[in-house]
Amino acid sequence: MDGAFRKIDIDAFDEDVLHESELYDADPRDPAEVLDEAKQRQVAVRTSLAKSDIGGALSIVLENAPYGPNVDQAKEVTLQTLLTILNTTKSTEIPAVIKALSQDNQDTLMKYLYKGMAMPGWGDISGSVLLGWHEKLTEVAGTGCIVRTMTDRRIV
Repeated sequence: MDGAFRKIDIDAFDEDVLHESELYDADPRDPAEVLDEAKQRQVAVRTSLAKSDIGGALSIVLENAPYGPNVDQAKEVTLQTLLTILNTTKSTEIPAVIKALSQDNQDTLMKYLYKGMAMPGWGDISGSVLLGWHEKLTEVAGTGCIVRTMTDRRIV
């Protein structure tokens, strides 16, 4: 019996196949420009945290998050900046901070929470911190936030 048919890429013959590049628009900016912007946001977040403005710091880091290929360094800087905010926030302040965010920012925050949970050993952050934020975010934004996060193809 000939097994050569198993080596044929049938998607090459399908006109309706959906490619990764067609799912969402990649960031049109240069990767170096995106990295510079992420580093500038990191400085702005530190300034906001020094003023004890957790909501402002969170809004800064979640606004215009880097998406798409070729911006991995900017994604890493943004994730580390967000984890710093999450670590420095008291658990009693979390619901008020989350309520002040827009729905898009709440969804982006959920993406970063899942990305933090996917890190080996959860990186520099305690699991209880990420799970605490996840619990509070789900209480405020509802389960729709989780569904929107899971179905969005843009990966932070």
